[in-house]
Amino acid sequence: MRLLLVEDEPDMAEALGAALSRHAIAVDYAGTLAMAREALARNVHDIVLIDRQLPDGDGVSLIATLRVSPRPIATIVISALGTSGDRIKGLNLGADDYLPKPFEVEELLARIAAVRRRGGELSEQQTVLAELCYDSQSREALVRGIRVELTRRELLILESLLRRPGRTVTKTFLEDAVYTFDDEIQSNSLEANVSRLRKKLVDIDAGVEIHNIRGVGYLIRPAA
Repeated sequence: MRLLLVEDEPDMAEALGAALSRHAIAVDYAGTLAMAREALARNVHDIVLIDRQLPDGDGVSLIATLRVSPRPIATIVISALGTSGDRIKGLNLGADDYLPKPFEVEELLARIAAVRRRGGELSEQQTVLAELCYDSQSREALVRGIRVELTRRELLILESLLRRPGRTVTKTFLEDAVYTFDDEIQSNSLEANVSRLRKKLVDIDAGVEIHNIRGVGYLIRPAA
């Protein structure tokens, strides 16, 4: 999952971004409406967290932009403006959820999972392929009940592949899902991460194979 955090308070943005990254979420940052619109024009995000009190306006003005995006993007407003009237305004303007500050990261994660399910992105909490079970809420991969120890990038790759089992996922799509704007992508970075993920799944006998479709991307399917 790739997320855009629209927040102008550096300390808040850094702390929240670090917490989300620990849960295998790739986080991009924008401190103003202008920066957010520039980032959203690239059409690579699955969800946007929007603060309302930004230097160049009210964050909820972004929601209209998101509603005409070629690809659905879920929105959660996170704001110190937390009265019932504030929440009603945000929801009426099209936000998928409204979470007043301060809040616990665990609650935010639960709300992120909820809006993704409502949007149809994850129709089931668990995806099972052969011996591999991926839980979209806990962001864990299990094989016969044993947790597979994966890095954030490996987990993001696995999640992207499991959304389309048996179908090719392009290299560009995977890079957009895994790497943020600030990441330096080496020429073989994605291939190296896929290789390590493949080895871990083989070592734990997950019963799945990740195939390289030369020049296009990768697909995951049950082992033959």
